[in-house]
Amino acid sequence: MQLFYNPAINEATESFSFDKEESKHIVKVMRKKGGDILFVTNGIGFLFKTEIVLGSDIKCTVKIVSYEKAEVPKYHLHLAVAPTKMNDRYEWFLEKATEMGISEITPIICEHSERKFVKTDRFDKIIQSAMKQSAQVYLPKINEPIPFKDFMKIKNEGQLLIAHCEKTDRKSLKDILKPGMDITMLIGPEGDFSNKEIALAIENKYIPVSLGNTRLRTETAAVVACHSVVFVNE
Repeated sequence: MQLFYNPAINEATESFSFDKEESKHIVKVMRKKGGDILFVTNGIGFLFKTEIVLGSDIKCTVKIVSYEKAEVPKYHLHLAVAPTKMNDRYEWFLEKATEMGISEITPIICEHSERKFVKTDRFDKIIQSAMKQSAQVYLPKINEPIPFKDFMKIKNEGQLLIAHCEKTDRKSLKDILKPGMDITMLIGPEGDFSNKEIALAIENKYIPVSLGNTRLRTETAAVVACHSVVFVNE
C-alpha cells in the first residue's frame, strides 16, 4: 500500500488537495488519474481511503471515501539520544526507529557530545518518509535538542532507563523490560555519558542498563534499544 501524509485532515474533512510536489509525484511518477484510490494518514492514527477527483500534477484533489482509526499503541517509547558526529548517522537512526514504531525522540546534548549543535531541518521529512514507507499511521514526535541536565528536569512516566558502558552495576535490558509499559531510555554519545550525568540520572530514578557485551555506536545502540522494546511488546 502506497501511503501519503497530510496532518491537516480529520474525520470532518470531505476533500482536500495535495501540494504541488506531492501532486506531481502522484500524477507524473505514479501515473494516477481520476477515479484511482489513494490512502492517506494524518499521523495521529487515522487511515483515510480517498478517490482522485482531479488528477492535476499541480493540484491533485481527492475526496474521502472512508476512514478507520487504528488502535492506540499499548506503550510509548521515548528515546533521548545524543547527536552523532556525522548527521547522516543520526538520520539513519531516525529512519529505522520510525520504521519499528518509536513514539518520541529527543536529541540530548551531553558533556562528551562531539556535536553540540544539531541541524534538525531534515529530521521531520525523514520521519515522515519512514512512516509512509512502513505503512504506519502514527507519526513519531521529534523534539528540539536539549542539554542533558535540562532533560533531567522533565517528568517522564513508566520505566526510566539509561544505557551506558561503565563497569558498574547495570541490569540487562532484556531482563528489565516489561511489556505494555511506557519507556524513556537515554542513549549517550560515542564517549558515553560522564560519571556526573550517570549519577544525575540515577538520582532522577533512571535505572542503568546494558545493551550487550560489545561497545556499540550511538545510532546502533539506539536501534538495538528500540528493537528490544518492540520485540518485548509483540
